[in-house]
Amino acid sequence: MNVIKADRLLSILLILQNNGKMTSRSLSEQLEVSERTINRDMEALSAAGIPVYAERGLHGGWRLSEQYQTKLTGMKREELMSLLISNPDNLLADLGIRRHYKSAFQKLLASSPDSIRKDAEMVRSRIHIDGAGWSPVLDTLACLSTVQDAVWLERKLSIRYKREDRIVERVVHPLGLIAKRNVWYVAAESEGDIRTYRISRLLDAKMLEDSFERPADFHLAQYWEASMNDFKQNLPRYPAVLLIEASRLNRLERERYVKIINYSPYKKHWLKAEVQFDTLESACEIILSHGPYIQVSHPEELKERVISQANQILKQYEQINKQLN
Repeated sequence: MNVIKADRLLSILLILQNNGKMTSRSLSEQLEVSERTINRDMEALSAAGIPVYAERGLHGGWRLSEQYQTKLTGMKREELMSLLISNPDNLLADLGIRRHYKSAFQKLLASSPDSIRKDAEMVRSRIHIDGAGWSPVLDTLACLSTVQDAVWLERKLSIRYKREDRIVERVVHPLGLIAKRNVWYVAAESEGDIRTYRISRLLDAKMLEDSFERPADFHLAQYWEASMNDFKQNLPRYPAVLLIEASRLNRLERERYVKIINYSPYKKHWLKAEVQFDTLESACEIILSHGPYIQVSHPEELKERVISQANQILKQYEQINKQLN
C-alpha cells in the first residue's frame, strides 16, 4: 500500500468518526478523489478488519461502528476550543501545508471525548474568523516557497527587489516569515541590520549553499511588534478641525486613515472635532466622500483644496449636461 493511499484511508476513518454517516460523494469531494476510489478504499478498510459498513437507501452512507473510537486525554475543553476557531486556511495554503493542517485537525478531533467533540461542533457552527480584508490582496507569491525553504534551513538568500527607481540586489539572512492579513513578509538580517521585506515585491529569490548563524537573542514576534510600533510612529500626520453632522461621526470613525482625537457639541445636530489624517490629499478625498455632512474649519489649505475639488466636479457635470442637451 503506498503512502498516499494509507494517508487517505486514515483520513476516511477520522472523517467518519468525527462526522458520523457520510456518502461516497461527500467523502470524494472532501478528499478530492473519485467515488469509485472511495468505494475501493472502503473495501480495503473492511478487509483490514475496520468495522465500516454501508447503510443503503435514500439517506444511506458509510458509517463506522459506534464502538470504534479513540480518546485523547489531558486536553482541556478550553484548549481545544481555542484551536478550533482559528482559520489559517489561506496562509497555510500559501505555505503548501493546508492538507497537513486539515489532517491534524481531524486526528485531534477524532481522539477527543464525545462531550468535547460536541462542543467543538457547536463552536465551529457559531464562530468563524476571517482574517482577510474586504478588498482582495493581489499579491504574487512566486518567491515564497524559496524564502520559506531558506528560513527553515537557515541558508543565505540572494534577493532582488525594486526600490523607488532602481533595482537592489542583496544577500540576506532570512530569520522568519510574517503574515499580516494575507500579506507575507520576511524578516532578514542584512549588513548587520534586521529589515522587513514584502515577499510579493521580490523580483527574484535564490537560496544559496552558505548557511548563517541565527542571532541567539532574536525573537520574531517581539521584532514584528517593535517594527509595527516604529512604523505607526513614523506615519505621516495631517491634523485638521472639522464640523461634522452628528449622524456621520460613526462612519468617519470607521475610516481607515482617520483618527478622531476629540470632539464636542457645536450646534444643533453638529459636532466640532479634532481629526488626524495621513496627508492633505487623503484628507481631501475622505471629506469629499462625505458630501455636505462634513465641513472644514481649518487649516485653510485643506478648506481651499476641498472647495477647489468640489468646483471641478461641478464643472465636469455642467459640461456633461451641455453635451447631452
